[in-house]
Amino acid sequence: MAKSMMYLQKRTLERRIKMTNITQILFSYDFLVVAIGTVLLAIPSAIVGCFSVYKGQSLMADAVGHASYPGVVIAFMLFSVRSSVILTLGAAVVGILAYLTIQMIRKHSVIDFDAALAITLTGFFGLGMVLKSYLQGNSSYMRASQAGLKNYIFGSAAFIMKEDIIMIAICAIIAAVLLALFYKELVASIFDPQFASSIGISMPIVSGVLLLMMVMFIVVGLKCIGAILISSFLTMPCICANQHSRDLKWVLCIAACVAGISAFIGTFLSTAYSGIATGPMVILCMGIFTILSMIFGKYGLIAQRKLGKDAKSCQKYC
Repeated sequence: MAKSMMYLQKRTLERRIKMTNITQILFSYDFLVVAIGTVLLAIPSAIVGCFSVYKGQSLMADAVGHASYPGVVIAFMLFSVRSSVILTLGAAVVGILAYLTIQMIRKHSVIDFDAALAITLTGFFGLGMVLKSYLQGNSSYMRASQAGLKNYIFGSAAFIMKEDIIMIAICAIIAAVLLALFYKELVASIFDPQFASSIGISMPIVSGVLLLMMVMFIVVGLKCIGAILISSFLTMPCICANQHSRDLKWVLCIAACVAGISAFIGTFLSTAYSGIATGPMVILCMGIFTILSMIFGKYGLIAQRKLGKDAKSCQKYC
């Protein structure tokens, strides 16, 4: 009896310690800064990502994400500082250059779109790695700290600062304004481009708006998620939402919710367990939600199999 009482007291104490640790994490300054940054980045990125996926540019996000890394290194080489604003602007310039390179290859050669993406992705990303190696062995850059440059490859949300959150918030506001102004044009140009052209919608302008929003969130997300995983950050919430609805507004809402919840859970787990990177953990949470939705969603595998069985039975007895 005494042993069982001691065991119960021990278990109760362990639970209280765990609850205290969870509370301390949730209300710690470092966690709140990182969580606000990742959630604020995840929600608008998911919404913009939905338009990119429906336009057939999900692989374009992957190419631009990888190709923007040399912009980070080049900006560091020019200014010898690790300011998030300067490095992000460098990534944006090279990201747009990569997009234009892909379009030029498609327009002036017989190379297919996927081959153009592969050439640009590997070429630009390889350039970034070469420049990074050059910096490490060059005495001219020894005085400038290079420690944070590798974070832009795999992401390190733990190093998010106030200026990063301000930059993410500015991009979110710009994206919200652009979506409010061009929502109808984006929907028309993506789902019925011939109709959009017939009513006078300028396709280059709409494509430019979508490109601007996509590049914005790719480059500001490099520090948090990394060049390798940033495309999943834009595409997976849309894929997940597609398993639950076919209405665009509902898809956007579900994608935003999935992205925000995944960002919060991933940030919490990476904070609670040392040694786990925040960016990959956020992507892992998104992947779990996506897989579960693909299986159990309204339009998931189970629902499709059931629908197929019903159709076969109807053909049999009708």
